[in-house]
Amino acid sequence: MVLLFLPLVAALTASSALAMGPWKGNDASCGADLACALGERSYHVLEPDGWNGVSPLPVLLHFHGWSRTGKHAQRSDRVGASAKRRGVLLVTPNGRAKSWNFWTAGTEDVPFTDAVLADVAKRYPVDAARIFVSGYSYGSAMAWRYACHSGKDVAALLAVAGSIDQSETCEEAPEEVRHVHGLADTVMDFPVGPGGDVTYPVALWRRQLGCSESEPRGDWQARSFLTLSRTTWTCDQGAVVLDLHPGGHFIPHGWIGRQLDELLGLTPSYP
Repeated sequence: MVLLFLPLVAALTASSALAMGPWKGNDASCGADLACALGERSYHVLEPDGWNGVSPLPVLLHFHGWSRTGKHAQRSDRVGASAKRRGVLLVTPNGRAKSWNFWTAGTEDVPFTDAVLADVAKRYPVDAARIFVSGYSYGSAMAWRYACHSGKDVAALLAVAGSIDQSETCEEAPEEVRHVHGLADTVMDFPVGPGGDVTYPVALWRRQLGCSESEPRGDWQARSFLTLSRTTWTCDQGAVVLDLHPGGHFIPHGWIGRQLDELLGLTPSYP
């Protein structure tokens, strides 16, 4: 009798969880356009389309660009829409004065980001093996800084048009690094290496992860007018991917979605 009863209890529990809607622990005070307060600071969270309120969620933590806020990234079709349609929870912290202190190793923004992820895990059932960290421009440099000092639990760094000094030595590293940069970028200048080396933008991670051989992977279209050239490295401790395009300072349309498709094992789609 007990054996017959247990499956029924499990079924009712699951049904109740689905009926209650999105799971937020003991606090449903934030979401959509309402920021989640965390001490004197805050962050935004955007739930994916079609989530059942129970299944563990991959997370994309994205740092906004200079003079922006986390809300801008949530509303972006190149960030927010790409995460939503792929079943990924988008988390966008708010920088002080709409910026980030990525210049030094001792920045308060690293422990702040740790606290954001810990708070998100109290509100949502997070898939801890699929934490992706991204950023654009100043936010990309902040994503690099975060991965450099708190990256051991990061499955992949997805960086767009911004980095830190390639001569730095990092305490930690993500499992995988994917960086995209425009060759004509003059806002966060494209960091050409010695002898005109265009692979220099990921020199730090190639050194950190013990990368050796590089493999050009040809070109793929992000949009009809923009072709990205990809190079990958074989590494002892992970993987490094560099995508280059001939344009300037922007997030290539479809790039973040493409990376999530590949990392999550989804059929590539656009955007």
